Amino acid sequence: MAVVFEKTKGLTDVPFSYCPGCTHGIIHRLVAEAMEELGVLDKAIGVASVGCSVFAYEFFNCDMQQAAHGRAPAVATGIKRVHPDKVVFTYQGDGDLAAIGTAEIVHAAARGEKITVIFVNNANYGMTGGQMAPTTLVGQRTTTTPYGRKPEVNGYPIRVSEMLSTLDGAAYIERVAVYDVKHIMQAKKAIKNAFLAQIQNKGFSLVEVLSTCPTNWGMTPVEALKWVKDHMEPYYPLGVYKNTLEEVK
Repeated sequence: MAVVFEKTKGLTDVPFSYCPGCTHGIIHRLVAEAMEELGVLDKAIGVASVGCSVFAYEFFNCDMQQAAHGRAPAVATGIKRVHPDKVVFTYQGDGDLAAIGTAEIVHAAARGEKITVIFVNNANYGMTGGQMAPTTLVGQRTTTTPYGRKPEVNGYPIRVSEMLSTLDGAAYIERVAVYDVKHIMQAKKAIKNAFLAQIQNKGFSLVEVLSTCPTNWGMTPVEALKWVKDHMEPYYPLGVYKNTLEEVK
């Protein structure tokens, strides 16, 4: 009998520990499939961040390193410079990357470090109870903004992809979402292209993925998917923000 579907070799057999309806699991699979299809699993090194994805090293079937909060790009930089033949990636949430790790991500991109970053944006601090993050939308309620985020008090949400795309060291920057099948397939292509930017020795690459957080948002999984489309996507438009690839998938 012909095999029509099988689990990617890029993931281990450890069950995911994410909340029901969270799209981290989908994103994990896309990253794993991209590495397997590009034939780089045996030379991939991932860096797990602090946040909901802190146990990513248990899920990806490749060499993994744990980094301190926000420091994954710095750790990845060291690994890539010591092992330039490896394919090095970080997997980070918005609280990790866009808050405590702002300096690391900006300067890694500015230096054109040849690493790939998977940036999961769910508009709050997921692991620690749903506090406001740099990506929390104006008016969005969190445990630390119970009346909604107010620009005059909390500032405005940071558009990470747009910001990093202005830096000369950035080779590939794209924002995607995973709220339906069409966008999941587009997200996979983006992740493969980000890895290609590294394989082609172009420079820094990042894919921002708009994700759900049903538990902290107080929504059902279905409601959360719709909320990403209706509320997050208008403020965080999907698309390619920087592309210097010789070829794309």
